[in-house]
Amino acid sequence: MSKPLLTVRSLGELAQVRKTLVQRAEAAAQEAARQKEEAARAHARKHLFRLTVGKVQPLKAAPVADLRPRPAPPIPFQRALDEAAALREALSDEVDISTLLDTDEHLSFRRRGVGADVTQRLRKGQWAVQAQIDLHGLRTDEARETLGRFVHDCHAQGLRCVRVVHGKGLGSPGKTPVLKDKTRRWLVQKSEVVAFVQSPPSHGGAGALLVLLQPVKAKHQAKAEPSSKIGL
Repeated sequence: MSKPLLTVRSLGELAQVRKTLVQRAEAAAQEAARQKEEAARAHARKHLFRLTVGKVQPLKAAPVADLRPRPAPPIPFQRALDEAAALREALSDEVDISTLLDTDEHLSFRRRGVGADVTQRLRKGQWAVQAQIDLHGLRTDEARETLGRFVHDCHAQGLRCVRVVHGKGLGSPGKTPVLKDKTRRWLVQKSEVVAFVQSPPSHGGAGALLVLLQPVKAKHQAKAEPSSKIGL
């Protein structure tokens, strides 16, 4: 907004105008000096802060917090379905496995496509026993379910060799080894099992089996190609 014009009607008013102009000039000069002094003080404070904190580096992170909700971890539905199906898998007590067992003195087993050298190496302890389960004292239904879950869990963990203790049947009525025969039947029906042999005397002898499990990646391949060599 422009300032109003001064109207001069006499020499006296001219002097007054001159005085007013001088006052305005002095006020402007004082304001300029004040602003300059304030700028100098601000510069001094900024310089003092830099001297105090030393050399700094700007943060690379965003200056605002990320409050977006984190996505929930994926739920492994297929894995849960596979495990549930495996646990529901019915193992028959009456399946005839006589034609599937090797006709050696201990009736060992090796799945189709597996060489005879595998059972020989298993019997000699080539694979270290990584886990074992003892079925002693369990009823048939309990032993069947326990063995099925044990084999499934061991295979899921990537274990290769496990020991299954079924006992010699010395405490059974008539000294008949009930679980010994049934354990072999159940293991033959488990797709995770590659082979099994009777344990050597130092690992349970006639009261236990050494069981070789398939590698995790070879399970589906063995189902699709039963006559192919299983990776060992």
